[in-house]
Amino acid sequence: MRLPTVPLRTGPGPGPTRSLQIANLAVSQLAWFAVVLGAAHGRPLAGALCALAAIGWHLWVVPRPGRELQLVLLASLVGGAAETVVVALGHVGYPSGQPLAHWPPYWMVALWGLFAIALNVNLRWLRGRPWLAACLGAVAGPAAFSAGVRLGGAHFVHPGPALATLACLWALALPLLGWLAVRFDGVTWPEVDRGR
Repeated sequence: MRLPTVPLRTGPGPGPTRSLQIANLAVSQLAWFAVVLGAAHGRPLAGALCALAAIGWHLWVVPRPGRELQLVLLASLVGGAAETVVVALGHVGYPSGQPLAHWPPYWMVALWGLFAIALNVNLRWLRGRPWLAACLGAVAGPAAFSAGVRLGGAHFVHPGPALATLACLWALALPLLGWLAVRFDGVTWPEVDRGR
């Protein structure tokens, strides 16, 4: 059975095509559920591999995959640092995927890399709006984490402090990630050099 092809690589222009936006949203959401449910059911590696597959797909369909890969790696570093803070404070517990007790689960770091594939596609509208990004991060970050808790991917040891910590971390992280996304935009074609 052959899957239908969708023209996802964008040509020179201001940003991603509508088909790329729809496909990116579908792929990233499916991968998010796979990662969280994998962790909840004792299969964190399977979930993390789904995130890597989604990232690989994204790199395959964008015009400048090297730049997007840099963004994914930087987002994973930012996420790893943020998740290390969450683990160190002890407000959250994880059922699987922690190689060491004081390290964040590797599947959580994979989720940050997965999140990066939306930055230059579906979250492009946040560009140049750091205060809006901070507000959105403060609300959406804890909301997404809470959804993962409801699915069994983690549990709150101290819910109030955990949500406050997540709100603060995401309020800082999302503007930073937006700034990085502009600098490592691999979705938009480079401008044609008109002088040559």
